[in-house]
Amino acid sequence: MATTTSTALYTDLSSYYDLMCADINYQAQAECIRRLHQLFGNKGTRHLDLACGTGPHVRHFIDKGFQSSGLDINQPMLDLAKLRCPEAEFVLQNMCEFKVDQPLDLITCFLYSIHYSDGFANLTRCIESAHAALKDDGIFCFNAVEKNLINNDSFVRHSVDHDNSRFTFSSGWFYQGEGEKQALKLSIEKADTLNTEIWHDEHPMVAVSFIELQALLEPYFEVHMFEHDYEKLIPWNGESGNAIVVCVKK
Repeated sequence: MATTTSTALYTDLSSYYDLMCADINYQAQAECIRRLHQLFGNKGTRHLDLACGTGPHVRHFIDKGFQSSGLDINQPMLDLAKLRCPEAEFVLQNMCEFKVDQPLDLITCFLYSIHYSDGFANLTRCIESAHAALKDDGIFCFNAVEKNLINNDSFVRHSVDHDNSRFTFSSGWFYQGEGEKQALKLSIEKADTLNTEIWHDEHPMVAVSFIELQALLEPYFEVHMFEHDYEKLIPWNGESGNAIVVCVKK
């Protein structure tokens, strides 16, 4: 068995990113946020997806009539996104310090990517950047996890067959119980008839309680929280550890 360890899964394996996310219903996620935009937004169509990856959410928004664009810090991801959405603009920027040429109506950040704002200082800069980029009554939507309800032993796994190999992807949160740092632990196993390769990675992320998150957002936004259910719009019950956050610019 051959084993390879990498500290840059997203860069080295960007061509496998869509396989990693093969179990995600991008259409349901995009449609949910579009409905929330109809309820809380200004009805405009200028949209930016933060941490857009290979652009699947952007594709769905474009297909619904939005003028969508994407932002990521990984150029290989953006190259793939451009192939998926040739009509969209994709820019290489840090979501904690981004700027736009024209004000936006909707900013999204899917797949818990808001937590890539490593630490409260960076998360605050991300919130400030989103606020500055939006038009009046524009909205910022993302999903988040409550640090105090993270189960360090819980991992999500799925397998996909591709190019004569079986890929098994595993991911889970880790929080040590205090402070503003948590980690996303990832592993990929690629197996064929001759070899098995395994990559492990750990991404530093910001740990935040929902009380802390609301306090960071409230100077800039009117905040609405919903259960983490992209099929139904249900107000957050105050107890679950995952939520969809809708922020209306003040």
